[in-house]
Amino acid sequence: GMLSLPGFLSCGKKKDFNLTNEKDAHSSDSDENSERGNWSNKGDYLLSMVGYAVGLGNVWRFPYLTYQNGGGAFLIPYTMMLALAGLPLFFMECSLGQFASLGPVSIWRILPLFQGVGITMVIISTFVTIYYNVIIAYALYYLFASFQKVLPWSDCFSWADEFCSKTRIVSDCNATLHGEIIHENYSFITSNNLTCINGTINYKPVQFPSEQYWNKVALQRSSGLDETGRIVWYLALCLLLSWMIVGAALFKGIKSSGKVVYFTALFPYVILLILLVRGATLEGALDGIEYYIGRQSNITKLMEAEVWKDAATQIFYSLSVAWGGLVALSSYNKFHNNCYSDAIFVCVTNCVTSIFAGFAIFSILGHMAFVSERPVSEVVDSGFDLAFVAYPEALSKLPVSPLWSFLFFFMLLLLGLDSQFATIETLTTTIQDIYPKVMKKLRMPVTLGLCTLLFFLGLICVTQAGIYWVNLIDHFCAGWGILIAAVLEIIGIIYIYGGNRFIEDIEMMIGKKSCLFWLWWRMCWFFITPVLLMAILVWSLVTFSRPSYGSVLYPTWGTAVGWCMIIFCVIWIPIVAIVKIVKAEGNLVQRIVSCCQPAANWGPYLECHRGERYSHILDPKKKKEHEIPTVSAVVY
Repeated sequence: GMLSLPGFLSCGKKKDFNLTNEKDAHSSDSDENSERGNWSNKGDYLLSMVGYAVGLGNVWRFPYLTYQNGGGAFLIPYTMMLALAGLPLFFMECSLGQFASLGPVSIWRILPLFQGVGITMVIISTFVTIYYNVIIAYALYYLFASFQKVLPWSDCFSWADEFCSKTRIVSDCNATLHGEIIHENYSFITSNNLTCINGTINYKPVQFPSEQYWNKVALQRSSGLDETGRIVWYLALCLLLSWMIVGAALFKGIKSSGKVVYFTALFPYVILLILLVRGATLEGALDGIEYYIGRQSNITKLMEAEVWKDAATQIFYSLSVAWGGLVALSSYNKFHNNCYSDAIFVCVTNCVTSIFAGFAIFSILGHMAFVSERPVSEVVDSGFDLAFVAYPEALSKLPVSPLWSFLFFFMLLLLGLDSQFATIETLTTTIQDIYPKVMKKLRMPVTLGLCTLLFFLGLICVTQAGIYWVNLIDHFCAGWGILIAAVLEIIGIIYIYGGNRFIEDIEMMIGKKSCLFWLWWRMCWFFITPVLLMAILVWSLVTFSRPSYGSVLYPTWGTAVGWCMIIFCVIWIPIVAIVKIVKAEGNLVQRIVSCCQPAANWGPYLECHRGERYSHILDPKKKKEHEIPTVSAVVY
């Protein structure tokens, strides 16, 4: 029966057996897996994972959440959710990808009924990659705008309107006149040499220059989704440039991107440190830190469910679980790599980065509050408003402001780019698993073609209504769709495939572990993590609101487009399940049962790793490639 030839057993080390002689960019002689290629070394993988997990959210979402949810006290639910919801999923996905050396769609040989989950992950990743690069384009635009002696958003220049002002303008207040308290406008009070009573001052609604610059100059923002306007040409060029960088980094797949991440994943830490040191030496910095994590912390906040929900949601999105990227990146590992220690390292690094970033953000915002005589709570913000309005404004108040501005936007650029590399790698890995022969010959044109296509799809996001589109895709696609995928993934693998069976698979890679070691992971996988994920999912569905951008509400058709996008993402889960059941044999129950069993070719990719448990696999595809007569009987 079994034809075991030295070429199979040597795990790709023997090159003489490879009948096709063409050299593939994606694999090299030292690779264990000559068909798919492996990471050149462990550092490439770890930094790619860190780069993927650490993104813009660590800088623009986490510090604000911490401030909002009771400061330092928030670190308690945050750490607990990391251990209970984040790490178990992260470890599970890394192990899955590494075990079978397959990307997020083909990995579902483990449970054919759920293959739609993998398709959903890949489609959501595609939507996200379209608008994520637009945010990188904004960072590039601001980066170029920083190369000026005077930062263009530091004052109300020609583009500003009458509402623009660097300082708050008093409109009216209470004052004492002949022993009576009067309420008058500010011009009357100054002309009569009166002074305002503290706490009674009302300010005119003004917009700070950085806010007007962002809306009027950078975005040329229209009134809403209905008014598309024209394509903002300089944003389109920045978008093109960002796609060119991504394409250049990925042209040889992981062999090239694995080297680029040494810079894109590590340099942001250097910049964060520089910004932190600069911020800590400023007056008022301590006030900012107090708000972030110090005396203003509020432990009673932990009684609110909202805080725990925020912690769990932030961990879930921050670690990038269930997007398919972790499976894709891990699939290029060598079989016996210790994916357990990797998972812990990447998760801890990601969370420490978030906390560290908060200090750099809040020290400088504290200084701005001090300079502009506003309370810190009025200065802080999250998301676009932090990255492109509040923080740039704070930096413009420092000496040598163009330098700090350049550093900050360069950091945003790098944080975004390596997350983008991994997402595109997820898409190319998926293509590779479905059409291995095509990718072996045409990896470069396929990758560049993909980048070009995604660039054109992203053009709607650089029109004058572009920010509304970015916000719309983010609101719908990066929301509960990914939670559905995560819940189904953990239920499918732990309850249907079998948690204990999965643990045995992991032990094939990392060696036997004690019962005590697995006790924690069993508790999380079988019970705690699925329950937590279900809770967040239900919560996000219940509180799901109509999208809005600031005070701008979306038209009904905009909301409809959003729903169509997310339905298009998740509809594949039932479709694929039904197709699999229809194609199976037997009565309905037998069909469902057979679709819930791993496919015949599920197991480690290379024969030499299959051992006793998977010795039954005969993979017709592989035999054909090496011109060995195929065995017609598929052994279950």
